[in-house]
Amino acid sequence: MKRLAIIALLPAMLFPQETVAPTVNERVGSVRGANAGDYNIVQSWEFGYRFATIGGDRGKYQSDVNFGNGIRLLGSSLSINSKEGHGRWFDEFLLSTQGLGNDPYESATVRLQKNRWYRYDLLWRQNDYRNPGLVIANGTHAQNTTHRWQDHDLVLFPQNHFRLRAGYSRVKQAGPALSSVLEFDTRGEVFPVFRDIYRQFDDYRIGGDVDFKGFRLTVQRRWSFYKEDTKDDRTTPVTGIAPAAITSFDRSQPYRGQTPGWMGNILGERGWIAVHGRFTYASTVGDFIENESAIGVDRFGAAQNRQILVRGRGNRPVTTGDFTVTLFPAARLTIINHTSASNTRMVGNNFYQQYDNATFTYSSLAFQTLSLRLVTNATDLRYRFSKKFDAFGGFRYSDRRIYSVENTQVTGTPWDGITAEQSNTTKAGVLGINWLPTKNLRLHAESEFGTNDNPFTPVSLRDYHSVRARARYRAKKFTLGAAYNDNYNANSISITSYSSRARNYSGDASIAANSWMSIDGSWSKLHLDTAGGINFFAGAPRTALVSDQSIYVSNLHAVNVGLRFALRKYADLYAAYSVTKDNGDGRSTLAPQATAAGQVFYNVQTFPMTFQSPLVRLSVRINDKVRWNAGWQYYGYDEKFGLIGFNQGYRAHTGYTSLLWAF
Repeated sequence: MKRLAIIALLPAMLFPQETVAPTVNERVGSVRGANAGDYNIVQSWEFGYRFATIGGDRGKYQSDVNFGNGIRLLGSSLSINSKEGHGRWFDEFLLSTQGLGNDPYESATVRLQKNRWYRYDLLWRQNDYRNPGLVIANGTHAQNTTHRWQDHDLVLFPQNHFRLRAGYSRVKQAGPALSSVLEFDTRGEVFPVFRDIYRQFDDYRIGGDVDFKGFRLTVQRRWSFYKEDTKDDRTTPVTGIAPAAITSFDRSQPYRGQTPGWMGNILGERGWIAVHGRFTYASTVGDFIENESAIGVDRFGAAQNRQILVRGRGNRPVTTGDFTVTLFPAARLTIINHTSASNTRMVGNNFYQQYDNATFTYSSLAFQTLSLRLVTNATDLRYRFSKKFDAFGGFRYSDRRIYSVENTQVTGTPWDGITAEQSNTTKAGVLGINWLPTKNLRLHAESEFGTNDNPFTPVSLRDYHSVRARARYRAKKFTLGAAYNDNYNANSISITSYSSRARNYSGDASIAANSWMSIDGSWSKLHLDTAGGINFFAGAPRTALVSDQSIYVSNLHAVNVGLRFALRKYADLYAAYSVTKDNGDGRSTLAPQATAAGQVFYNVQTFPMTFQSPLVRLSVRINDKVRWNAGWQYYGYDEKFGLIGFNQGYRAHTGYTSLLWAF
């Protein structure tokens, strides 16, 4: 039995590849650190220089990888702990960083704690996000922004039965971008504009926990604030397809939103029953205004001077509740029932007003209400037939209602409106087993099948099923694993039909051949195909309704292999190779189609591509406190064909050299 299991799992080699730097896994110095007074200190710092040479599509490289040249604090860690657990000001201080000094992905974490009195946690991250834009935008869409996150959490009396909590979080995005506008009618010309992005989110929270008779009650009050001050402008005149031109463009769109809310949670167990309940309520109030002005010449050569004003206030109260009961009526039987309910309403009077300064006319639109209500219930039973075999099954039920009122125009009182409502229910069943046929082999298999009587969109789940299976074999020196997932969905509504199927095969292996060599590997394959109908207007003029198919096919393969060598305790060598390849639907070229619309659809049905990245890293022990490290990593991305004949592809050699210092 063991031999058959091993032979079946040998092709499955799954291990995620790491970035070449930092060298965080190589130990320097004593694991016990150094003593200073009442504290023990363990620390390491890795300073180095990172380099990169890039060829091909630099924008695509910056969107995917974005490593550059320069000096970095590649990684660091610092741990200070009181030896007896009774430090004067603190008992534990932890600090770790990665990529500080202009890496595209930087982070820092801090924990400061004194037993029985307080615990403080800080998480800070910064990402440089660059998006070259869709290739069909011809360079008129791009982003070069910076995201910053910070989270602060303070707990008073962390080991007591009563705890107080407070926290603060901020998310900020800022930077330049390129966008485009359509002027001066729905069939007008597209003009590029500059966009100055600025968005900020602040969250304040305070609450507490209390433990009593096996239960824990948590209550939290929070206030969230969001603001956006993104601005678009075009100060240099630009000409489109003659005679269309835009002389100036300006758009400001400030938004201010606030969301006060409550959260309550209770968790407990008593004898043969365990309960978990949670309740949340949040009410968002948002005020917005958009002021846009555009001056130029339309596609007929007529002078245009247009101003658009969008303003309003919206309220979005959201209420959710979850309650789970777990019963243990017998030693081998477990029953779990979970009920969840949520209600979301978006209510407000939002006005769209368009002024034509050339003709002294204006039009107006308004929106009023959208509400969504969802109730779900799931019941699961698990029975353990023996220590090596158990089976489980369950039933899921959900009921959704969507209701909206949209005002098409302002004609007086009452407003002229359109009311729409839809309800649907989903029913699904789940069956599965867990089996340990031998001491080292574990198997898991489950299947879910369900149906929705009235799906909301063409891609929503209707008649669907899924199959999931996993196997894991563990021995003293090696581990083997394999998995299979199959998801299928078929949907047909009054507008069109849709079906999709995704099959994923994967496996992994980890072998410690001896004390100085280990091998990790992985393999996975994902096959995805979707087919649906699509209706659009075409022709000249565009009044003819045309029906066609929307098809997408992907055959994605991924292989990762890593080898680690310990060279006589003086050096460590790590080598890895990662390759991802999408064969698409097998075509090698884009064949010409009879119509322009058919050519566009044909071009986006599949995207064959190859991405590969080998790396080598060497770490040499100089003494008990210092290691010298060096590494190289190659990134290669190649598209077989792309939209409108433009293939994104790049090749980049990146690497680093550093000193890892522990003292």
